[in-house]
Amino acid sequence: MPETAATATNTVPFRASIMQIEPQWIDYNGHLNMAYYNVMFDRAIDQMWLTLGIGPGYMKERSGSTFTAECHVRYLREIHLGDPVQVSVWLLEADDKRLHTFQELRHATEGWLSATSENMSLHIDMGSRKVAAFPPDIRERIAAVVKAHIAVQRPEGIGRNVAMPSKR
Repeated sequence: MPETAATATNTVPFRASIMQIEPQWIDYNGHLNMAYYNVMFDRAIDQMWLTLGIGPGYMKERSGSTFTAECHVRYLREIHLGDPVQVSVWLLEADDKRLHTFQELRHATEGWLSATSENMSLHIDMGSRKVAAFPPDIRERIAAVVKAHIAVQRPEGIGRNVAMPSKR
């Protein structure tokens, strides 16, 4: 069951529901296909967005939504069928139109890190389908979560670039 907006500010980082790997997500290498890491990260963000009041109801009632503008995923350890997983989400920064998030996908019972995803999401006016400012009430909720998340130690991997290892 998703948390309420009130408890989202007290949960640092936000923790999504435990998910199970679905059999059709396993590729010919015998592990979770890379596309489904993104599915789980997206499901976790959807849960967090509900706590902020920007889920499907927000889109229907207020014609606002978010689109992902940029995503950087790191695959660190294989996930297999039967592995329970949980995504933690940090809301690192936000402004009037953007949300910067970082997510960790961990084995839910053993705790090891499988993957991370760093994202920039844009607030969209669905009527014009253009980037727009969040309404003041939503901006206040977002600011409260950012404030709570900024107060804790940041996870390793934020701001990483894709590049060949240095030879120095």
